[in-house]
Amino acid sequence: MALLPPFSSRHPMPLAAALLLLIAMAARPGVAKLLYDQVDITWGGDHSFFYMEREGEDVLALCLEETNGGSGFASKDAYLFGRFDIDIMLVTNNSAGTVATFYLMPDDVPWPYHDEIDLEFLGNATGEPYTLHTNVFANGVGGREQQFRLWFDPTTDFHTYSIEWNPKHIIILVDGTPVRAFTNHASRGVPFPTWQQMRLQGTLWNADQWATQGGRVKTDWTQAPFYAYYRNLRVTPCVPSPGVAWCGDEPAGSGWFERRLKEAQKKHMIYDYCVDEKRFKDKGFPTECTME
Repeated sequence: MALLPPFSSRHPMPLAAALLLLIAMAARPGVAKLLYDQVDITWGGDHSFFYMEREGEDVLALCLEETNGGSGFASKDAYLFGRFDIDIMLVTNNSAGTVATFYLMPDDVPWPYHDEIDLEFLGNATGEPYTLHTNVFANGVGGREQQFRLWFDPTTDFHTYSIEWNPKHIIILVDGTPVRAFTNHASRGVPFPTWQQMRLQGTLWNADQWATQGGRVKTDWTQAPFYAYYRNLRVTPCVPSPGVAWCGDEPAGSGWFERRLKEAQKKHMIYDYCVDEKRFKDKGFPTECTME
């Protein structure tokens, strides 16, 4: 597998040339839908680029250098509920201070009222594990962080990261393994994202003021340019099963999901806001943390 296009990462193919290649590939019959057709580069387009990894499969390389502030993309379409899967290969070597993301967020909703479902990959020094930082905002209320150590090296190959969002719950999965679930308890006063259409977005940026060991380890710009690679976006609309009134209302399964979730959290979770006594000692834990 080619990790980079057939040119130097420090002097990447001009974006216009890459786009011409993609347009030619997309015009061929029988070729799968390309990421290029599904997303727009929203910032950093002069230093990020698409390339063909193999016939019918393209990759978007997001770039971060000290002088450019990073780059990002957003899906052309917005969605109300669905499952979102994408393959990502993260920044290699000393990635301390860098953050690559994959998240859902609406357009033009005032910040105090916006919904958001976040996956943020916090870089680290060479040889140390990546941290997956997750958060859920609903009606402008966030602060629901859970963090996990990835149990593999996410910089040597692509891995699949998924958000399943329906009226019943939000589930975050890594290579098909559930690591987080956030249930809709709106009837008990817990805000839940149910009405804002959201776009899938991805970014690579510098956050060395907080990302690595609380900001103690800064970005080493001698290692730049930094690249994160995205490919194979799959969006599955939320559709109810036959005989079910609305998506997400299917009956509970055999318990497989709960067992896998508990096992993954026991092995890989390193922070859970629901057990942070120091943080909530004065005002008490959020409502969802005390539910049976």
